[in-house]
Amino acid sequence: MLPTCFTETPFAPAAGGVRVAIRLTPRARAGRLEGIVRAADGAPMLKASVAAPPAEGRANDALLALLAKNWGVPRRDLAVVGGAKSRNKSVHVAGDPAELLKRLAAIFAAMPVS
Repeated sequence: MLPTCFTETPFAPAAGGVRVAIRLTPRARAGRLEGIVRAADGAPMLKASVAAPPAEGRANDALLALLAKNWGVPRRDLAVVGGAKSRNKSVHVAGDPAELLKRLAAIFAAMPVS
């Protein structure tokens, strides 16, 4: 169950940063952020795809590298904190929550919603 702050956006403030709800598709043709989708319970999630297989954490590592590149944050500031062996993940982005929320809001505003 996602916190209530996830009701409108796939991200929410957390201690020492921001949490982002993600739906990951491994073994895709290429790594990309595809937009915002709704989970079965209606919660918004960032839809992402990576080429790596879901074995030995390779898809998770590829996801974190993709997020770091697209969001302009160091890879060391990202961690999968929920759903490590699931397609539905929770990623923690370390840093100042106010600054991160502003930056992520601008990035997510330009993404398609489905």
